[in-house]
Amino acid sequence: MHTGVCRWGILGTAGIARKNWQAIRNAPNCSLTAVASRDPKRCRRFISACQRHASFDPPPRACDDYQDLLAGDTVDAVYIPLPTVIRKPWAVRAAEAGKHVLVEKPVGANSRDVREILAACRHNNVQFMDGVMFMHSRRLEGIREVLADGQSLGPLKRIASHFTFGATSEFFANNIRTHSGLEPLGCLGDLGWYNIRFTLWVMNWELPAKVTGHILAEHHRPDSPEAIPTDFSAELYFASGVSASFYCSFLAEIQQWANLGGTKGFVYVPDFVLPRYGAEVAWEVSNPVYNVIGCNFNMEEHVRHFAAREYSNSAENSQETNMFRRFGELALSGEPDHSWDAMTLKTQQVLDACLRSARSGGTIVDLSG
Repeated sequence: MHTGVCRWGILGTAGIARKNWQAIRNAPNCSLTAVASRDPKRCRRFISACQRHASFDPPPRACDDYQDLLAGDTVDAVYIPLPTVIRKPWAVRAAEAGKHVLVEKPVGANSRDVREILAACRHNNVQFMDGVMFMHSRRLEGIREVLADGQSLGPLKRIASHFTFGATSEFFANNIRTHSGLEPLGCLGDLGWYNIRFTLWVMNWELPAKVTGHILAEHHRPDSPEAIPTDFSAELYFASGVSASFYCSFLAEIQQWANLGGTKGFVYVPDFVLPRYGAEVAWEVSNPVYNVIGCNFNMEEHVRHFAAREYSNSAENSQETNMFRRFGELALSGEPDHSWDAMTLKTQQVLDACLRSARSGGTIVDLSG
């Protein structure tokens, strides 16, 4: 490993890899040295297109295939945005090759997959992390302060989140996220992972005692072995008395909000996953007051607005760039931080339970044991 620089390789040329190419470029302790695809020609086109937008000198090497990248000695860490069903074998092989592993979400098709990946990373003493970018936003520090001050919200009672985008007919016909042989978890894996992760973060990683899930709509394209969820809702019940709900969908127009309600007020985050274009990430704290004065029934808002200076779109201080910088620091330290393992496994466990409930008619799934 080069002193002070984490050398990255990318396994796959998925669309999200373009975004994170730029994040690697903007992270001061990272460089990109190799990219691999099943199709070498596609790999070279991908590198050429990204180099025009955010160049590396020298350009990353176009590898013949995934194994070629892992066998090289110019890569310290791999970013894996491959389809969910093939993430596990390549994440395991990367760890066995001594590469640190950053995996897109959902990390696996189920908790068993995730445990195998984590075991391989621990056995080979490499860093693991999943690609939930908002975990690296400065906004979380501000929200945590509000949750902890005891006055803004009072005791927390309810968490609600909503992450949707209205997919096109082309998306349903051709995108891998609608093919069960590649992405069997549908909107729950693609979007619901974020809802669950945010809820667990708010709860300081307390697992819910019980969950229920409901598949509200499915899509079964002709070339897909099975239908995938396209519209999903769930309820989570915590032993501490907090409850949470989330909704994720490929059918509703884009929204990505979260609301944290307590006995004294609530926090509203308008864009908890992908910050709106601009130079700040914002949140609001509301402490409504209901006043009755004679015949006047007044609902007063009393809203405080907060923001952290943080650009969007893989800029130098964006959550995406922060993710690669932080990962690079951990990889370069030689001492993996296994707290990231637990975050991923708990997210997958809750997702599994929600899907299991939905496929059994919305029955309660007990996680308290």
